[in-house]
Amino acid sequence: MDFIFMLTREDRTIEDCLEVYDSIRDLPLKHVGFKDVGVAPDLLDRLHERLKADGRTTHMEVVSTSPESCKRSVEIGVRLGVDCLLGGTRVADVLPILRGSRTGYYPFPGVPTGHPTRLGGTPERIAADTKRMIEAGCAGVDLLAFRATDADPLALIRAARAATDRTVVVAGSINSAGRVREIADAGADLFTIGTAALDGSFSPRHGLLANQLRRILDACRAA
Repeated sequence: MDFIFMLTREDRTIEDCLEVYDSIRDLPLKHVGFKDVGVAPDLLDRLHERLKADGRTTHMEVVSTSPESCKRSVEIGVRLGVDCLLGGTRVADVLPILRGSRTGYYPFPGVPTGHPTRLGGTPERIAADTKRMIEAGCAGVDLLAFRATDADPLALIRAARAATDRTVVVAGSINSAGRVREIADAGADLFTIGTAALDGSFSPRHGLLANQLRRILDACRAA
């Protein structure tokens, strides 16, 4: 089990993402990510360059919803050269844009709506969407399990896991070591965490962001 530290809060990249990243730069984080909204493109350029210089696997999550804004976001990801593009549902539109790049696509199975996003869909729907997305050429899926409106989150993770041997990312609301164990047992490979680390709610007795991330690393090793 591993995690993606997202330099985000309330579904937006934080404005001081560079300074925050520099404060935890020495930690052994393999995966770091950001959203496609919240800061200017030139800041994303600088952030991505710094992450790649440090050998991180980079992730950009798309929260744009209209076809036009989604297309622009995917093009930003390709221009940056991110390793992984997370989110969105428009597989048929996204994969042609990514063709020839090294960016893998991990869309949302189910029915995501709103901002912050909620997830509709039964386990059966999640399994069917996951299978269809992988067959289309996606590298994995990005599952908003704990924003589910119609089903038990862990049941959705198990459904996605049963549908593919590719990467299953669980996005959002992982806020304790117990929840890390639960999603690992259900079959998740990775999870995203941003606000719970930045706000100190993952490990409330620790104040420094670096110590939050150390506790998350410990939870991953124990899961």
